[in-house]
Amino acid sequence: MKYHRIKKNLFIQNRRNFTAKMFPNSLAVFNSNDIYPISADSTLPFEQHRDIFYLSGVDQEESILVLFPDCPKEKHREILFLKETNDHIAVWEGEKLTKEAAFETSGIKTVYWLQEMEKIMFELMTQCDMVYINTNEHYRANVETETREDRFTKWLKNKYPAHSVAKSNPILQRLRSVKNQIEIDLIQQACDITEKGFRRVLKFVKPNVWEYDIEAEFIHEFLINRSRKFAYTPIIASGNNANVLHYIENNKQCKAGDLILLDVAAEYANYSSDMTRTIPVSGKFTNRQKEVYNAVNRVKNEATKMLVPGTDWAKYHEEVGKLMTSELLGLKLLDKADVKNENPDWPAYKKYFMHGTSHHMGLDTHDYGILTEPMKANMVFTVEPGIYIPAEGFGVRLEDDVVIQKTGEPFNLMRNIPIEVEEIEELMN
Repeated sequence: MKYHRIKKNLFIQNRRNFTAKMFPNSLAVFNSNDIYPISADSTLPFEQHRDIFYLSGVDQEESILVLFPDCPKEKHREILFLKETNDHIAVWEGEKLTKEAAFETSGIKTVYWLQEMEKIMFELMTQCDMVYINTNEHYRANVETETREDRFTKWLKNKYPAHSVAKSNPILQRLRSVKNQIEIDLIQQACDITEKGFRRVLKFVKPNVWEYDIEAEFIHEFLINRSRKFAYTPIIASGNNANVLHYIENNKQCKAGDLILLDVAAEYANYSSDMTRTIPVSGKFTNRQKEVYNAVNRVKNEATKMLVPGTDWAKYHEEVGKLMTSELLGLKLLDKADVKNENPDWPAYKKYFMHGTSHHMGLDTHDYGILTEPMKANMVFTVEPGIYIPAEGFGVRLEDDVVIQKTGEPFNLMRNIPIEVEEIEELMN
């Protein structure tokens, strides 16, 4: 791993929070992700399942975490099953976690090798009444691949059909959405690395560079600052490409006079950041570009103030829609008749701003959080309004990551990343 070891106190506390929500005499199981094949002997880089990472800090394939807080044997109340290392693995892949290293990472004292799992699980299953299985119930989830977690759940339910089953996900959705200070510090590190990448790009961009050149500048800066990768597939969208919301080809030349929408951010220690900035290829905005840009920035700033404890996610988006409608009227992109005759299910402003303004952020870029429940302190949200004008050949989106505070306005984790027109023009020139 490139990142510095995280304090195990985080994972100890996360497990305590989870087990406090479990039914009496129940057991919960969490699996690592698979290493996914491409073809021949090629595989995708390993990405740890965020739930087992959240609860243990283990960032290794073929790992299983078992939590059984009421187990008669105290040593079996928390168990890690790990892939046993050997000389061959050490030579070809590098050493895996030892039992001692697993304790230093997770704070879990009882560690078995994976080949002992079925025998130990039989003992545990004779002692518990209920099993928590881990399913993906995120509101954006669309999973067609059978995961390692899915296969384990099939095996468990088939072998122990008399046990009742509960779901881990609702507990995790609530716990993971509210961040510990250690987590906020890790997200801040990801944001700080993103800032370094953006400042590098501001000095680099000029007419006729290619979108992929800019992508390369970002990843160079991320890697030398201990980020392993982009937090998500980067969007480097110049000119009209910015009007394609998920444009990821990044293969066009950047022309003088155009804007470039940069939706690019770094991860750090599996925690995401999520930034969008829009900059002028030539280093200076036209009057019209500046007019639209400042309108988006005003909406972002006013929307941010609404992110306070107790805010309802759906009503928040309605209020942001009103802000955007006012700005679009001022830009003469809408008129009063458009607003008067709008469809309530698809308001007039949606012609130019068709996506949501905020989502939870953390271990996943679109992180866990139940949208029908009020916002709470220490939740991390993006704020990302945009205006997209295909007829004028450009789009503007601006995005920061903020932490909801107990009182007052949210704390902006991207407060040091340039965003004002004058600052961007000065840095580019």
